Amino acid sequence: MLTMPKNKGLSIFIKPQILLFFIFFALFTPAFLLANEPDHTKNNDIKATEATHAKTSEAFNPGKMILEHVKDAHDWHILDYNGHAVSVPLPVILYDNGLHVFMSSKFEHGHATVESKGNFYKLHDGHVYKTDAAGEIAVDAKGKATNATPIDLSITKNVLALLVGAVIILLIFFSVAKAYRKRGNAAPKGLQSLVEPLIVFLRDEVIKPSAGKHYAKFLPLLLSIFFFIFINNLLGLIPIFPFGANLTGNIAVTMILAIIVFFVVNFSGNKSYWKHIFMPDVPKAMWILLIPIEILGVVLKPFVLMLRLFANITAGHIIILGFFSLIFIFGQKNMFVGYGTSIISVAFTLFMSMLELLVAFLQAYVFTLLTSLYIGSATEEHHHAEDHH
Repeated sequence: MLTMPKNKGLSIFIKPQILLFFIFFALFTPAFLLANEPDHTKNNDIKATEATHAKTSEAFNPGKMILEHVKDAHDWHILDYNGHAVSVPLPVILYDNGLHVFMSSKFEHGHATVESKGNFYKLHDGHVYKTDAAGEIAVDAKGKATNATPIDLSITKNVLALLVGAVIILLIFFSVAKAYRKRGNAAPKGLQSLVEPLIVFLRDEVIKPSAGKHYAKFLPLLLSIFFFIFINNLLGLIPIFPFGANLTGNIAVTMILAIIVFFVVNFSGNKSYWKHIFMPDVPKAMWILLIPIEILGVVLKPFVLMLRLFANITAGHIIILGFFSLIFIFGQKNMFVGYGTSIISVAFTLFMSMLELLVAFLQAYVFTLLTSLYIGSATEEHHHAEDHH
């Protein structure tokens, strides 16, 4: 059981660090998300009779389907029904010589041009472009739109998932902290008994040995990072389709986490840390080679954290959706082959989903462990420095 003074318990979470952590995400992540890759438009304007549909309709494109599920979007797509997309519209917030706010449903999945305060906007390949009244999108030789783009601060699917995840985390830990303040050091009950072993494990087996004697200073942040990644990993799997959001598999989100780690590590670094980078204990003739390598390492550490989390979560989603796509791929060839494939495909999908539950924990664990190690290396007092005291 946590050995903490009465009336404190998990109130370590109710500190400025945890609130600033979520404020930082809420303020800065939307811009990164929109700058990277929202893409959820669908071409549903195939008009064919039921008799000729099989001959005229487009073949199932697994790559397109998978990308649409793992990328961000201006609406929360649920399903396609009778040739039409069913989705939850989200607020579109644009800054273009003033603020323009309207719901994404006005875009009609990219088919309509929206007029706002005399300006016209259209959704094309997941991005909002400024157009004329006719909604013309000019493209270059590579098929990329050349229209001007307003500053897009919209509440996209991943932004909404981010806010929902943050609210869930705050509700969990405010509730648990309140229970500890009320019950003191009595045996945990309910949600406490679920959260406490995980916190004790992280504190005593991961953060304390890795971050060193100053671990308590960084404990709220490191626990926040772990539970943010872990809970959002789980939310992305319940279920992956059609309601899940690939939040931690979005490079913008992992980039923000990496930036936080970068600043915390380097602003916490002591003299020994910076001396090791700019004045390493080697002959001065080697400095010209080692100093650039050390500086590169400072940047590469958070960069690797960013890529590892992004790649592992996204890869898991792609594999699961790939197995799911086999049903439609074989079903197009032969209906009975499709039914037969569905049994194997669903079995593999369930297996991968169970494996992804383990990956959800492991990726949060690895990110927290490596961050703790980086902090420990930046705050550690080297023995040769202590010998002079």
